[in-house]
Amino acid sequence: MNDKLLKQIRKNIDYIDKKIIHLLNERMENALKASKVKETIEDKSREKQILAKISRKEGNLVDQEFILELYKSLFNESRTLQEKGLKLIGFQGAHGAYSEMAAKNWNKKLVSIPCDTFAEVFEGVKTGLYDYGILPVENTLGGVVGTVNELLMNDDELKIVGAIEQPIEHCLLYPEAEKFRDIRKVYSHSQAISQCKNFLERNNLEPVKYYDTAGAAKLVAEEKPEATGAIASSLAAELYDLEIVKQNIENVSKNRTRFFILSKTAQSKEGDKCTIIFSTAHKAGTLFNVLSIFADAKINLTRIESMPSGTGNYSFFLDFIGSIKDEKIQKILQEVQDNTENYRIMGCYKERSNQ
Repeated sequence: MNDKLLKQIRKNIDYIDKKIIHLLNERMENALKASKVKETIEDKSREKQILAKISRKEGNLVDQEFILELYKSLFNESRTLQEKGLKLIGFQGAHGAYSEMAAKNWNKKLVSIPCDTFAEVFEGVKTGLYDYGILPVENTLGGVVGTVNELLMNDDELKIVGAIEQPIEHCLLYPEAEKFRDIRKVYSHSQAISQCKNFLERNNLEPVKYYDTAGAAKLVAEEKPEATGAIASSLAAELYDLEIVKQNIENVSKNRTRFFILSKTAQSKEGDKCTIIFSTAHKAGTLFNVLSIFADAKINLTRIESMPSGTGNYSFFLDFIGSIKDEKIQKILQEVQDNTENYRIMGCYKERSNQ
């Protein structure tokens, strides 16, 4: 009996330790964000305020002197991180999201910061809170990400400085893999649920829509709802100490998402792919005339998407192979601009595919 009780207590302690580490990381992320908007790294008055506030706490088991020393260590660690001048990249979702995986594959040196919405990522980059933002634009199964494309269409400040195609491999996660037969419900984002529909139906699992795949994994890990698993990434399993019951549960194996990396400043290095946006006069053949410019010049188009502009017309996203530093491309783009409205170069960049 005592052994069983001790095992449960230690399990609780392990869970709390994990949560403390998550909270410490979250605190340091906010310290890095603060460094982007404050004038100096060291702020003695702010530190004194925090120490005074925690000194007034009563009823703690932990000695006050220990807490004060702990916070002084936290302040030192915050300053050390801020002095490194680390670059931040915002992504939508909780830690462990596929967007974060793509961000790490694009540049491992960047510190990824979670955001609640796509709009929050945009705003964070525009205000300088984040150096970069990463956003999904299209998926091989789900098609275009309409919300992101709409934000891109209505924004004339940010530039595309990179792109990466990331394989999406969904996993069924549960606190204890050996008890997988207990699972009755599965939380995940609506797109992930749709992409794993066959697996869910075969196993008689009830899908429950959640705002984010990684957020669903976090919910299952922290709240442990009865007989409930999550569909998320292997990174989410690692971060939230969940076990992978089954990997690659998506309907189609070739499930990939393309992400854009955004910044306030254009890419300085020469790119080999460009994205432009434009609208055309509401006349027959106007879009065909624009596409003919590229066809006649034998320029390879890799993506054409349309979005309602809200004025009865459509805006078109167009990706093509080439560099805007190439004189031939410059002449083509000038001709495109002469034949379109609301023309804008969104970026010229390198695109990678993460296998």
